Amino acid sequence: MSDRRQNINADSIDAILPAQMAKKAEDIGVAKANLSNAQLLLLAILAGAFIAFAAQFYTIVMVGAGDTLGFGLSKLVGGLAFSLGLILVIIAGAELFTGNNLKVMALASGKITFKQLLRNWVIVYVGNFVGSVITAVGIYLTEQFTLADNGVGVMAINIANAKCGLEFTPALMSGVYCNVFVCLAVWLCFSARSNTDKVLCIIFPITAFVACGFEHCIANMYFIPIGMLLKTNAAFLGAIGKTSADFANVSTWGFLSNILPVTIGNIIGGAVIVGATYWLIYRKNV
Repeated sequence: MSDRRQNINADSIDAILPAQMAKKAEDIGVAKANLSNAQLLLLAILAGAFIAFAAQFYTIVMVGAGDTLGFGLSKLVGGLAFSLGLILVIIAGAELFTGNNLKVMALASGKITFKQLLRNWVIVYVGNFVGSVITAVGIYLTEQFTLADNGVGVMAINIANAKCGLEFTPALMSGVYCNVFVCLAVWLCFSARSNTDKVLCIIFPITAFVACGFEHCIANMYFIPIGMLLKTNAAFLGAIGKTSADFANVSTWGFLSNILPVTIGNIIGGAVIVGATYWLIYRKNV
């Protein structure tokens, strides 16, 4: 009896193995495919807000961090702060477009149709955008950009300007590697037995992608719109001794020129490099 009890306890504590993780990924993909349009949209709006919270947390943490910690350590601290976003998405429950790229595993096994996959991606992408932009407007109205003698606002608008200035190929490839890390974080969570496990699975991949400066389409739905709002604030620009011309990249076109290649890259990184690869390894011949 004691041996049996020990086996049961070990099964409940040990991490789920990769082959079982692949099966779990498919099952979760099926469950997500069966959510109603209203459920998907509301959960996606939440995810957009959660990622926006993390983006604002990152912005505040990065103010002055480079001067104090230096380049590498400041990026590390910023990445740790941004990990908040996926922790909220996974544990609180929300629908994030980039993580949902792993639904291709359920598609490849014939458990969902391409129409179901596309429906999920479109609704979730739109919902993430709505949640991110609403949060950007709300945080802008708090006037947190005035904190640290307008340092938070300077950091925010500089982040937006840099992102809007990326050329297509760097934005695309940064999107690819970003979602390799994000989907690996989600993949690792499939092995978890507890919320503590999930947090630990998330922190290192997300910290890595942020520290490396890779591009996440949903995060950019916050970073760029708040930069656009700040660019229209004459009082803020005057306080930092700048004009709107100093942030020429921050515009509707700049937003679109970033989001398009980053989104394509995110799909390649998450759906192809992570999702399709693990499906080929563990589910193709099942």
